Amino acid sequence: MGRLLEYKKIYLSAFDNCRPIFAVILLKAYSFFCFALISITVYAFLYRAFTGFRF
Repeated sequence: MGRLLEYKKIYLSAFDNCRPIFAVILLKAYSFFCFALISITVYAFLYRAFTGFRF
């Protein structure tokens, strides 16, 4: 849990005093989009691993 809090602290400090605001919003949206893609990939791999990799 401590590691996740450290990542959150680094993530939030990356956007301190960052201008313009539009770029900050765009970068935050992009980071959440990347997180969603990685989550979907991990889920798909685990699903295939537990079902025997049959296509």
